[in-house]
Amino acid sequence: MEEVGKVPGRWSATPQARKGIDDKWVERFGGRDLKALVAEAYESNRDLQAAAARVERVAVLAKAAGAEARPQLNAALTGSRDKRNFIGFPFGGGGVASNINNSYGAQLSLSWELDLWGRIRAGQRAALADLEAQGQQYRAARASLAAQVVRSWLLIAELNGQVELATQALKSRADTAESIRGRFENAVGGMQATASQVRLAQTDVETARAALAGRRAERDQALRQLEVLLGRYPEAKLTGASGLPAVRNMPPAGLPSELLLRRPDILAAERAMAAAGSRRKQAALAFFPSFSLTSSVGRSSEQLGDISNSDFGVWSIAGQMAQPILQGGRLKANLRARSAEEREALANLQQVVLQGFSEVEVALGADSFFATRTAALESAAELARDAEQMARSEFTNGTTDVLTLLEATGRRIELDSQVLAVRRLRLDNRINLHLALGGDYKL
Repeated sequence: MEEVGKVPGRWSATPQARKGIDDKWVERFGGRDLKALVAEAYESNRDLQAAAARVERVAVLAKAAGAEARPQLNAALTGSRDKRNFIGFPFGGGGVASNINNSYGAQLSLSWELDLWGRIRAGQRAALADLEAQGQQYRAARASLAAQVVRSWLLIAELNGQVELATQALKSRADTAESIRGRFENAVGGMQATASQVRLAQTDVETARAALAGRRAERDQALRQLEVLLGRYPEAKLTGASGLPAVRNMPPAGLPSELLLRRPDILAAERAMAAAGSRRKQAALAFFPSFSLTSSVGRSSEQLGDISNSDFGVWSIAGQMAQPILQGGRLKANLRARSAEEREALANLQQVVLQGFSEVEVALGADSFFATRTAALESAAELARDAEQMARSEFTNGTTDVLTLLEATGRRIELDSQVLAVRRLRLDNRINLHLALGGDYKL
């Protein structure tokens, strides 16, 4: 791991170095309702079921990889009947002389390759490392699925708020347009509205109506996507949370060195490198001679009834040493390929480690920026609400024009929407941080 560089003693984006991982993060986002959704996804999500099947398949292959090192015992029953013609023999009577022979046999045969150099054991280690890597990938898939469910749930919560804001905005725009039209029709005081101002206000009403429809469509799509994650038919029957949860304290980050032992993608990449190393060793040992023992015991006779008679027993035992001499370059090519695979696995591991460190640092650093951005937007939204109230009061009293009111209303609506969006983005970043720290979630 020297190529990755020295692992720092703490994260550069934060002074925190507390140990541990928050394994209750799902409940902290949404309580029991969200926990129940994640449990349903774990049970019914098709992608996770496929990942579990892959683990099972690799486990079977790992078990099968050990069979080559064990003695192989086979049983066989044979029977044959053949006719032989004796051409050219003058037995008289005309025709061709022939003979019919029967042959019956029962045999047990045993074969065993002696793994003197460890070639077979290297293959077993590679298969076991593959299984361990697949297990870590399944663990990563579980954590990723939990994160997807929580993100979808938060998105629906935001969109519920956006739909409510858009509904309020439409009503506010409609009330403003009605007030402007009344002033235009009645020519109130010296601040009568013009026809262009009436049209402008009506344009804002229709724009707000379109925005509401767009928010509803986004919520509908998010609901269906969440239902697919849960393994349900996508019919948009969920309701979701009515609002976003509060942003809680930062999760414990632990130490950078602990990340190497926690993140499933890093552990999977390390196991993949171990498997590649074992396969390279297996390819190198293929140049060595192989030793095998074979033996058989059974009975053979021309009469089927004699198969049970021990007097017709036969047996054999043999040993063999085979040394590869000329393989057309196959063994050397296989060794070079396995060596390249090992170097590739090492480079991949180093990249995964760097990416893991990067994801943690980015998520830690982003949280402070999101906090500053949220505070600024909330302050701006509060000022915009005050400005809208003042503009509406001044418009009613005839001391300001309609354009100021329309601008104040539009700015307030936009800032309220941005506050919701950035709050959800900050919560999404917290999910990213949990995943980046290697935080699994178990029910």
